[in-house]
Amino acid sequence: MIRKISKTLSLILVIVLAGCSPAKESPGQPDLKLWYDEPAGIWEEALPVGNGTLGAMIFGHPISERIQFNEDTFWAGGPIDPSNPETKKQLPKARELVFAGQYKEAHDHINKHLIGPAQMPYLPMGDLHIALDGIGEVTDYQRSLDLRTAIAEVSYTSGGVNYRREVFSTPVDKAIVIHLEASKKEALNFTLSFKNEIGARSGALDSKHLILSGNAPDKKGRKSELQFHSILNVLENDGSSKVNDSTIQVYGASNVTLLLFAATNFINYKDVSGDASHKCNSTLSLIGQDNYEIIKEDHIREYQRLFNRLEFNLESTRTSDLPTDERLSLFQEEVDPSLVALHYQYGRYLLISSSSHHSQPANLQGLWNHQPSPPWDSKYTCNINFEMNYWPAEVSNLAECAVPFFTAIRELAEAGSVTAKNNWGVNGWVVHHNTDIWRTTTPLDGASWGIWPTGGAWLSTHLWEHYLFSEDKAFLQLHYPVMRASARFFVESLVRHPDNNFLVTCPSISPENRHMEGNISVCAGPAMDTQLIRDLFDYCIKAAEVLNTDEGFSDTLRHTLTQLPPDKIGAEGQLQEWLDDWDMKVPDVRHRHVSHLYGLYPGAQFTREETPALWNAARRSLEIRGDGGTGWSLGWKISLWARLLDGEHAFKILKTLLKPTRYVGHGGPGGTYPNLFDACPPFQIDGNFGAVAGVNEMLLQSQNGKIRLLPALPKALRNGKIKGIRARGGFELAMFWENGKLKVVKILSKRGNPCHLVYGDKTLKLETVAGKSYLLNGDLEPHPKG
Repeated sequence: MIRKISKTLSLILVIVLAGCSPAKESPGQPDLKLWYDEPAGIWEEALPVGNGTLGAMIFGHPISERIQFNEDTFWAGGPIDPSNPETKKQLPKARELVFAGQYKEAHDHINKHLIGPAQMPYLPMGDLHIALDGIGEVTDYQRSLDLRTAIAEVSYTSGGVNYRREVFSTPVDKAIVIHLEASKKEALNFTLSFKNEIGARSGALDSKHLILSGNAPDKKGRKSELQFHSILNVLENDGSSKVNDSTIQVYGASNVTLLLFAATNFINYKDVSGDASHKCNSTLSLIGQDNYEIIKEDHIREYQRLFNRLEFNLESTRTSDLPTDERLSLFQEEVDPSLVALHYQYGRYLLISSSSHHSQPANLQGLWNHQPSPPWDSKYTCNINFEMNYWPAEVSNLAECAVPFFTAIRELAEAGSVTAKNNWGVNGWVVHHNTDIWRTTTPLDGASWGIWPTGGAWLSTHLWEHYLFSEDKAFLQLHYPVMRASARFFVESLVRHPDNNFLVTCPSISPENRHMEGNISVCAGPAMDTQLIRDLFDYCIKAAEVLNTDEGFSDTLRHTLTQLPPDKIGAEGQLQEWLDDWDMKVPDVRHRHVSHLYGLYPGAQFTREETPALWNAARRSLEIRGDGGTGWSLGWKISLWARLLDGEHAFKILKTLLKPTRYVGHGGPGGTYPNLFDACPPFQIDGNFGAVAGVNEMLLQSQNGKIRLLPALPKALRNGKIKGIRARGGFELAMFWENGKLKVVKILSKRGNPCHLVYGDKTLKLETVAGKSYLLNGDLEPHPKG
């Protein structure tokens, strides 16, 4: 049960003042569980587990459990270079048509000559089915996911026997672990079988091993080069087992532990020469004599190494003890702040579970997908979604979870250098609006979406952001060449606009908005492109200064920056999305993308103090766009309103994102599924991560050299505590607030940098020493117990 925060305010204050973490089971900590009193009826009600590489969805049926599983390298297709050296010959004509205002003709020309082949989808590997015998009427049913342990549990009573099963995906032993137990001897009887939808082979090797293997299909359903293999191992069984055709039957047991392994022959995006079967067998052999309790303890220890870095507590209400789906349904009527904290920590859980331990980065669905043809192929969409997945990583103290993301950026820089040469005729590297595991970087899906060259610029900004939080010079040394090469692409590919003489991208689009009927998006120099290039050049200059290198290239960037078009304010007072004031003439004034507001968030080019006119224009743009949108769009708008220091509006958007839905098709409004997955719809994980980033922005902002405390705190979250949130400059903070007022803040300085704090109208410039903590009250004065 979640205790009322009002009963524990003094305890929390003592904890913060003492500078120590709360005890694991202290009454000041929330019970971080998603729980339900009935099994999942649809996939969007099942509960996810994952270790970065292996993910599973647990349905929790007492009689017939379904564990649908994924492996992060299991994608259709194989290594490919889709770029074509002939493509760049068609570029001058496209530019000529755009600059002549012949956008429909440019659109058609691009579709005919500049768009590459389709990319590949992320695939489900299969289902493990556990059919239980002898289960009659069920009482006391509950299924749950404990965010503190990353363990999904199902429990119920039938025939006087208590049944329980636990499922988790361990990063230590690289397996999905299923443990079943019954309170009565010989009461566990079940049959194990594999199923899948892509024509794989399944069978039993012996009474302890079930296998599933085959080839991934290509886009046309033919066998591809990618091979996969899964093994189910009956590790512990106090009963008996036997082979029955292609299944294993377990009977007369009371405790059984199953291990599920899966792998492909994927080595990297250019190489599929591995041995999937050998990978599975090697992983199985490493477990040795470990039993279930050892495996479970090792799993919890490694998971909590990341998760426990941040504690977040908000007050509970009378609805806080209800099943999670009921809490979600009632949230619109009665705000339950503790559900916000649960949703926040669930987002952190999903990031740990889908992007860690040398896995692939989190895709559009993180790690979890049950469809051979998933929505948008479950790829990596670089015009917002891929980046949004990693917005929470630095601030919510999960920087290691971004390592797969950084690895992918380096790989895209390598692959994108070929596309830069073949498609654009320049040096450096480029990625357009989508990519996949094969790191394809060419334009695709048509001119209305694909002819957008600034994906690499946006990805590169994350490299500098990581440095701002960590000040890790070794990291910057490794990644500066990637940033530099992205900047070089634009130095060489920008062209002069004949009407205003500014350097602009051309052809491009403002993702994924159209400025003409007929789905015409192609243009020159959209605002987002210029804002991204501005940040990229600025970050490269600063990185070169840190590394004491590349002064000549920095001078080139400074000179080029002076020739970029400025942001403009339109007739309605809005920030213009395009060079021309088309904003109020477009077919969809309330379009889900707010690309031209990148400069407000995640960029920091517009501020109330330095650029008040543009800051207010950004607000006007948000007002015109409206408060609706898909799930990820709502996630972005939370942070945008928080950057405008409007906590009430930011919370209004968060509340909209938390509207319950079961609609799994395309075209509906954004919301949240019963298992707290984000509904785009259908499911996209970026909305979960966007919401975490948005709450972070309500509580703490650290852009432009200042750390703002509670800058956009809404009344609904007026009482709370957070410990472990991070700020740029190498700072980690704990804050406690009551009735909307900051009471205590503790700042740990990891790098010894000056700390410029802002709280309301109060400011403090604090000189710090690396490794030392500083305790202040709500007036930013030293606390007597500091």
